[in-house]
Amino acid sequence: MNSRLLSIIRKEFIQIWRDPRTLTIVLIIPILQLFLLGYSATNDVRNVPLAVYDQSHSSESRALLDSYRTADYFKVAFAVNSEVEMRQIVESGQAKAGLIIPPDYAQRLKDGNAQVAFVLDGSDPTVASTSLSAAQLIGQKHATDILSEKLVRSGQGINIRLPVEIRTTVWYNPDLASAYFMIPGVIGMVLFALTAMLTATAVVRERERGTIEQLIVTPIRSWELILGKLVPYTMLSFFNMLEVLALGHWWFGVPIRGSLALVLIVSAIFLISGLGIGLFASTIANTQQEAMLTVWMTLLPSIFLSGFFFPISAMPTALQLVSYAMPLRYYLVLIRALLLKGVGPDVLWGEALSLVIFAVVIMSAATLRFKKRLD
Repeated sequence: MNSRLLSIIRKEFIQIWRDPRTLTIVLIIPILQLFLLGYSATNDVRNVPLAVYDQSHSSESRALLDSYRTADYFKVAFAVNSEVEMRQIVESGQAKAGLIIPPDYAQRLKDGNAQVAFVLDGSDPTVASTSLSAAQLIGQKHATDILSEKLVRSGQGINIRLPVEIRTTVWYNPDLASAYFMIPGVIGMVLFALTAMLTATAVVRERERGTIEQLIVTPIRSWELILGKLVPYTMLSFFNMLEVLALGHWWFGVPIRGSLALVLIVSAIFLISGLGIGLFASTIANTQQEAMLTVWMTLLPSIFLSGFFFPISAMPTALQLVSYAMPLRYYLVLIRALLLKGVGPDVLWGEALSLVIFAVVIMSAATLRFKKRLD
């Protein structure tokens, strides 16, 4: 490494060190994102507030309520005295679901045709859909238990056997912890967002301050200037990635089942994409604000169309096609498979090749345009 390149790298590190805002973004924001998304961005539905209108007040109705209490999905939060009161509680948002037990529930249960009403607040589809499935499963299990108890009392229970038995096994994430899904996504978002934004603003900052002309007239070659600008942010981004990976593993318990070396290699390839997007944005923008907005124009579609929050298979066909242009899509598949499944390159070569092609194309385009701007 020649002295000119080392000087540019040293100069960039000095500028970063003298800018407390940049240091805060680089060191603190990834940790905040990790904890906020690790704890708050979850699809787990637990302790849904349930309002109960029990008109039966029998041992049978209390047994039904116990079935819902013992499940982790619902929390009996309100006991109401009318359907009007239940509607008011649900409309106010205090309860997300309501259970109505008719007065003749005990007698109908003995006759074998008991019915109860379960009301759901559909304004939040995620909570409502999960609560609907949970309510049906809890009710079916309770009904099965009652039927089994009746058969046992009649002496027929010894021959009870369901015609179909489903034995489920969950691979890679037995507890279905949302953090296992979110933490690898945070690694990708940190690498992409911080790298692109910091690279874009670093180059534009030179133009705003008028120092880019001073650099151009020096003997520094254009590739040395580009590399000298990118190396510090590459190192900082890798530090962020290792920081989030370590905290995710030791704090949230996210496993690292694959090769750590392969994780670093894949991350380095993805890092080139972020650097290229940031460098390309710097050639378009004239101010740091413009550079940030340009990066955000690519960042927001990447987050929503990459599978970070929502499954790509559930999106319309047109958006699924657009998602192929998002490098974060391929990286999330790679990082999640490496950390959670422990697979090797023989399984992931398709996504890895797509990521390499994207990185080469965007970095080449950004470098060529940057050279033209320097000329």
